[in-house]
Amino acid sequence: MKYTIDRFEGNLAVVELEDKSFVNIPVQALPLEAKEGDIISVAIDTEGTAERRKKIEGMMKDLWAD
Repeated sequence: MKYTIDRFEGNLAVVELEDKSFVNIPVQALPLEAKEGDIISVAIDTEGTAERRKKIEGMMKDLWAD
């Protein structure tokens, strides 16, 4: 998914989605160097997600071990 930063309004960035709709995103969720007109790509980090799941599963097993 990609979106374009249309403008900033206080602590929010108004961004245009690929379907031409607009949504507000907190400025804190953007890279510090982001500016109006920038295109932001959003993707799921499947490798990072799998690693995190394994870590959490290990923690749960340790917690519930007899």
